[in-house]
Amino acid sequence: MLTQKDKTGWRNPWVIGMTGLIVTTLLVNSVLIWFALHSRSTLVDHEYSTKDRKSDTETIGGIQAQNSLAWKVTLKQPKAVMLGTPAPYEIDVADSQGAPVNGEMEVVAYRPADAEKDFSIPFKNVASGKYQGYITFPLKGYWELRIRVRRANDMFEAASDKFLVTQAQ
Repeated sequence: MLTQKDKTGWRNPWVIGMTGLIVTTLLVNSVLIWFALHSRSTLVDHEYSTKDRKSDTETIGGIQAQNSLAWKVTLKQPKAVMLGTPAPYEIDVADSQGAPVNGEMEVVAYRPADAEKDFSIPFKNVASGKYQGYITFPLKGYWELRIRVRRANDMFEAASDKFLVTQAQ
C-alpha cells in the first residue's frame, strides 16, 4: 500500500519525464520572453504612429503628382553583384516627352531583412539625364534600390526589383 512516506511514485520514469518536460518548457518560454523584452526588433517600424498620418487627400495628391510626372527611369546594373566589391550603376531618367531630366539623385540601398543596414548614396549627373555611381554592399543577401530624383520642385521615386548580392568566390 502506498503512503505519503513512500516516495516510489516520484521515481516512476513517466513522472520524471513529464516533470522534466514541464521544467524545460518553462525555461525555454522564460528565455524567449526575456529576449522579446530586451532586444529591439528590426521588423517593426518604430515611427508607425507618426509616419503615415497623411490624410487621404494628401496621399492621393502625392500619387497623382507622381503619375503626372510620368518620368521613365532605366537602371543598368551589373549581372552579378559581389559582397564588398564596388558595383557600377548607370541610371537614365527621361520625362514624359523623352527629354532628359537633370537634377539631384539619391539611391537608397534597401535590405528587407535588416533595416539597420540600409544606406543611401548620391549619384553624379555625368551627362544630360545620365547618372552614375558605385555601390558597395556590406552584406550578402537580397537588396532593392530605391531611386529618388529631384528637379526643382518635382520629386520622382522609383524602385528596382530585388536582386541577390553573393559572396565573392
